[in-house]
Amino acid sequence: MTAPAVRRAAPGAASPGASHPLVSVYADESCLGNGKAGDTPGGAGGVVEWQHPATGELLRWDWWIAEPDTTNNRMALRSVIETFAGLSRRGRTFSVLFTSDSKYIVDGMTAWVPGWRARGWTRKAGPIENLALWQEAVAAAERHEASWRWVKGHAGHPQNEYANHLATRAAAEQTASGGLVPSGFDAWLAAERARGRAGGRLDPFPDPARFRPGAA
Repeated sequence: MTAPAVRRAAPGAASPGASHPLVSVYADESCLGNGKAGDTPGGAGGVVEWQHPATGELLRWDWWIAEPDTTNNRMALRSVIETFAGLSRRGRTFSVLFTSDSKYIVDGMTAWVPGWRARGWTRKAGPIENLALWQEAVAAAERHEASWRWVKGHAGHPQNEYANHLATRAAAEQTASGGLVPSGFDAWLAAERARGRAGGRLDPFPDPARFRPGAA
């Protein structure tokens, strides 16, 4: 989050639901040719929303990353790592509603990880895929208070479609934002709607009083 005016603004007191200032995150991943022979370039991207406590203004930041040879599941995990690492760089703790169309992430964080950790990061069915990344993702998220929410992908959901745009562009161009940067969401949405796409209703910023850690 690099906008100077935002950094100077002190978030208001946490609500009874959210223990910390609330942010809403939409993240997605992409892998070009996932599962095929040869290099499979991938990317991940996301948009972070924060509502100014004094003015009510909704502010957004983007991030995106890329790998030259990867998988969808690996990039999904990196979407968690990059999101929470970016928030941690602000030096404070947040309540985070993390929305993804990856059941691998949402089911993993809410249902699988507790059992794996209880068994010393093992599972009965064999080795845990992407174990090091799971451990890194959990460690990054634990600095904050997280709630995990699944949405159907490619269904016209504007914030999810924008995260997909960031991820697929990063995969194709092999670029990275270098952290949180001012968002291009508004311009992208206007262009998409002018073309008759992304016509779904935007998610409103969540009510901090209704925030609950775990599965949303």
